[in-house]
Amino acid sequence: MTPRQLLALALWLALSSGMPAAAATAAAATAAPARTAAESAVTDALDRPALSVRDPSRAVLLAATQAGARVIAVGERGLVLISDDDARSWRQMPTPTSVSLTAVRFTDATHGFAVGHGGVVLATDDGGQSWTKKLDGRRAAQIELEAARQSGDAPALKAAERLVADGADKPMLDLLLLDAQNALVVGAYGIAMATDDGGRTWSSWRARLDNPNELHLYAVRRRGETIVIAGEQGLLLLSTDAGRSFRSLALPYKGSFFTAELPADHEIVVAGLRGNVWRSTDAGASWSQLPTPVPVSITASAQRADASLAFVNQAGMVLGLKDAALRPLPGAALPPLNGLLPLPDGALLVLSIQGALRLDAAGGAGRGPTR
Repeated sequence: MTPRQLLALALWLALSSGMPAAAATAAAATAAPARTAAESAVTDALDRPALSVRDPSRAVLLAATQAGARVIAVGERGLVLISDDDARSWRQMPTPTSVSLTAVRFTDATHGFAVGHGGVVLATDDGGQSWTKKLDGRRAAQIELEAARQSGDAPALKAAERLVADGADKPMLDLLLLDAQNALVVGAYGIAMATDDGGRTWSSWRARLDNPNELHLYAVRRRGETIVIAGEQGLLLLSTDAGRSFRSLALPYKGSFFTAELPADHEIVVAGLRGNVWRSTDAGASWSQLPTPVPVSITASAQRADASLAFVNQAGMVLGLKDAALRPLPGAALPPLNGLLPLPDGALLVLSIQGALRLDAAGGAGRGPTR
């Protein structure tokens, strides 16, 4: 195996264990050579339907979204959970894969996509009750190869040939949905794929992105015609024409950003490694750092109904942005957190290595039954 293959495999294994993205990337960079058998396990899990879990609400969960009145959560081993009572109880839904799912989004109550390891993209048109595979890393690599051949770009062709040789070991890490037909998915090593027909066909957006070093892409957000993509080593890409073109923004910090928000016109907030949070109010022309209580990596963020921002970190803290600083919200100590979702009633759903927890407005935590 090549060093690139070993690094990608180590990253996949670390993320599969429930390790947050920041720690997983660091662990992968220093990992010892992995076994060939483990590499083949990626492909096996990609094609194997998810097994039923006795108590899925306590499994490693990584992301959640709202689908009308329903809440959808995803996590390790292909888990998809749905809740019809504001995250108080959960049911597991069948999926065609056993790789970890890293992100999920819906455009309405019925149409949604989920992405995950092995380059997998799943879609549903019945509110998350059933899922079909629309893309995986093998097909994504072939799409990249075809695009590189057509472009005549020698470095792009070399990179695409490596993708094909490596196999389906590159995780998708986030996605953006414009409507039920149009989606953009991003992931490791600069992968960016778009569909305009609900996932039947895909095209590479790699040539649109100023990312010659193939840095990982961790988060993508949209507000109107503005799209931002945040990644490792301080990478932040900005489009002001709905994704037709991107340019890179210069930030004072060169560590990885795992999440981003666009809370207002011309405002960008990014957060990530070692608790670094930076804000621009002039579309990226200048930046200010927002203080955080601990230098611990921030793994996810969300905008609440009152337009305020909330964040979670690896120390199990839920943070709110107030008076140009991140401050802990009241509540008991929590395990390391992977994701969060503001709920319609003002509560927050947080996702961790120990499952889903609902935090009421006063900060109390509760876990409903699973059935």
